[in-house]
Amino acid sequence: MERSTIVRVHEGLHARPATRFVRLAKGFESDVELVKDGKAVSAKSSVKLMLLAVKENQEVTVRANGADAIEAIEALIGYLENPKAGLDDEDSQPAGNTGQEAAAAPNSVPAVSGAITGLRGVAASEGVAIGPAFAHFPPDIAGQGRMLQAQEIAGEIDRFHAAVSAVQARMDRSLAQDTLSAGDRGIIAALRDIAADDSLTSEAEGLIRGGNDAVSAVITAASTIAADFSAVDDHYLNARADDVHAVGRQICLVLLGQDDVSLETIPEGAVLIADDIGAWDLARAPLKRFGGVVCGHGGATSHIAIIARSHGIPAVLGLGDQINALRTAREVALDGNSGRVIIDPDAATRAEFAGRVEAAAKERAGLTVFKTVTPKLANGKVIEVAANIGSLEEIEAAQEAGAMGVGLFRTELLFMRHMHLPSEDMQAETYAALAKAFAPYPVIVRTLDIGGDKPIAGIEFPDEENPFLGWRGIRMCLDRPDIFKRQLRALLRAAVHGNIKVMLPMVADIGEVRRTRVLVAECAAELKADGVPHAAFDLGVMIETPAAVLIAPALAKEVAFFSIGTNDLTQYIMAADRLNPTVAKLNDVTNPAVMSAIEMTAKAGVAAGIMVGMCGEAAGRPDLIATFVKMGLTEFSMSPASIQRAKKTIMAMAGEGAA
Repeated sequence: MERSTIVRVHEGLHARPATRFVRLAKGFESDVELVKDGKAVSAKSSVKLMLLAVKENQEVTVRANGADAIEAIEALIGYLENPKAGLDDEDSQPAGNTGQEAAAAPNSVPAVSGAITGLRGVAASEGVAIGPAFAHFPPDIAGQGRMLQAQEIAGEIDRFHAAVSAVQARMDRSLAQDTLSAGDRGIIAALRDIAADDSLTSEAEGLIRGGNDAVSAVITAASTIAADFSAVDDHYLNARADDVHAVGRQICLVLLGQDDVSLETIPEGAVLIADDIGAWDLARAPLKRFGGVVCGHGGATSHIAIIARSHGIPAVLGLGDQINALRTAREVALDGNSGRVIIDPDAATRAEFAGRVEAAAKERAGLTVFKTVTPKLANGKVIEVAANIGSLEEIEAAQEAGAMGVGLFRTELLFMRHMHLPSEDMQAETYAALAKAFAPYPVIVRTLDIGGDKPIAGIEFPDEENPFLGWRGIRMCLDRPDIFKRQLRALLRAAVHGNIKVMLPMVADIGEVRRTRVLVAECAAELKADGVPHAAFDLGVMIETPAAVLIAPALAKEVAFFSIGTNDLTQYIMAADRLNPTVAKLNDVTNPAVMSAIEMTAKAGVAAGIMVGMCGEAAGRPDLIATFVKMGLTEFSMSPASIQRAKKTIMAMAGEGAA
């Protein structure tokens, strides 16, 4: 069987989305292939899949042959059509400062003086640093350079596979550590898949059968596959060549019985200087001590850069042979915004960099203060600043940022993670854990919001010319009460454990709210009859269709709250697909038409005496929050990275006498 689709995965099947795709494919017995431009590769090989260079908005075909071929195709197509597939755990913001430093740096910290000269590389992670140089130049690994005797080959193959298993086990131990961020964990998981991939193991095993010793075979196999990545016309995939070399090095070290040079001794605030460093080595290093990273290899899309950005570590990569000039440096200053590196800076340069570092630290400290702040206006009115999350794994980041509850919990990820529809018990446990984690703050759970653009196993969606305007959200749920009632029962059960609120997506008609109320009453009656503990919850709607805006006064009499979803509202008001780059300029929440729709919604909610909140990306924009508050909004839900800055913005309004 086969089925074609357009890939919607953000930026295509690069490392982490490819790893997740392969893991999903391996869950089926069927042989599965992915086809692009006539070339077919196994969907169960991370390396082959990445080398296919599948990009966002390209057409591909999924082929499956076996007993569960139908289920495999449905699940894999659903994955490919989900823009956030494989990225739900990506920790893209700096740890500790939750991203605010990057946002503040251009305005609050002066640029490096044009008079300062130095080496130039790739600006890979924002920020500036100055500190002692920590040179990390481990020796190259070379094979034994001898041909094996026939009787040695079988033993050498066994030794090779044992080394691969040892590397995987080492990575598994790293993955089990609680100290890893979600982003680092995703990177290590991708490296682990490379270590076990048939492309690497088969290539190396073939070389060993040809008489090469295992170390030489691994070096050659890794170089061959890395060259394939380097040849692809894609900067991100080019950067995967470094990952292959890093994995090959780890296997070779096990074969040689050696340990790599440790980063455990790096001093506090030091700048790591290296020709190259494996993402796995960097992910398990004491990153809190790092002042910065300077590397000969790597680029803005390399895993080194991703790790540095996720931990707020300034980094300049891709210096090439210039890195050799840093081998004997005593002190290094670097600017991750411009890609500039200064060796042993003079007093004036040191003072300038120290000033920038101090300014950034003050900015971070100033925002951290707002973690525990309850933002109020001059009249004492509390403005809630909550988090948008999609899984229990994101709870910690939201709490660390100071979230006052959850303004949007996306339940579709719970459905998409499994090969079958999640049971009532599984859902109840998830929602209850969420409620307990944030009690007594409210947790707003959005009911299942999926359509033909991101189908899930267990629900058959019709082919639609425009799934964004089709059978999705509350429309689909009301047509499938077997699915919807299971979720509503789980939410009623979870409400016993905290302040659960429920929000309906894609509402365009009052009848949709009334029909939902009937189902909620049915579910409550059933639970009562069965003696199952449950509690009532507030029911609200997500304002994201023009219809909902136009009937907002009537809707406000039916529900307990509004939450404005500016992402889709903007898309529908402007009639511009937000995933289409050719009309991206139209997707502007500040367009008068969109702002007018938000104001109309707010007026209707305020007049009815219900809460009006916002859960789209605009909720975290400091330049718009004051305007929204004046319209009557009292709750903003956003990425955890924006929470502290939003709180600061609201408190500044209070100082200006905003009411």
